[in-house]
Amino acid sequence: MSFYSGIDIGASATKAVVIDDSAAVVGAATVKTGVDLAKCAGECLDIALSAASLKRDDLAAVVATGFGRHNVPFADGNKTEIGCHAKGCFHHFPRAITIVDIGGQDNKVITLDAKGKTVDFKMNRKCAAGTGAFLEEIADRLGVELPQLNPLASSTDEIVELGSFCTVFTKTEVLARMREGKGLPELLRGALDSVAKRVVEMAALTGEVVVSGGVVAHNPLVVDLLEKRGEVKILVPPSPQTIGALGAALFAKEKHQ
Repeated sequence: MSFYSGIDIGASATKAVVIDDSAAVVGAATVKTGVDLAKCAGECLDIALSAASLKRDDLAAVVATGFGRHNVPFADGNKTEIGCHAKGCFHHFPRAITIVDIGGQDNKVITLDAKGKTVDFKMNRKCAAGTGAFLEEIADRLGVELPQLNPLASSTDEIVELGSFCTVFTKTEVLARMREGKGLPELLRGALDSVAKRVVEMAALTGEVVVSGGVVAHNPLVVDLLEKRGEVKILVPPSPQTIGALGAALFAKEKHQ
């Protein structure tokens, strides 16, 4: 039995996935991305290996992805985030799909054909609005811990519309809504709805839509809001936050074989 690993170094979190010859996940880990990217990648991989009762010597190949993919000295190669998210999602849904990845600093919309080939993609890198960083800013301003965001937002059906495109302006808009007497759950639901709105504004969502990323993993309400905004049915893969790392691990498996 051979084992392979993928490391996804994102701006907010670093993810590691270990798979076996059958592409089954045997170990996974997620840690906060630090300043020393190489050290962070190594620590994350060691946690994933520990979960699988394996050592680094047991790995046949390692592929890195994410913005820090060039900072993993023990990797045997690297792949783009677009390629790895496409690979990971297509592994779970092997057909023509549209992928929406909502990350810590950017959003991606990737279109795959029936063979898993990327035929189109768009990325939002100009502003943090609609990303995990946006939600962190809003939660911090409202004095809410991130794990509380989804439960509180799910406790109401009312949405406070937030129209600003900029995170800084949105924080000012939130203050204005607070002065109007809007409640915390309604404001938080509005923030999550704003994420869905930004995604729909990026590209038209057609066909079967698969959503991945840490924002969805921690805030499943975004899926419901995105379904309403995009008027589509959303599919969510297992462990959506580690899909990029899974895709990298699958590339490592292909590279070795």
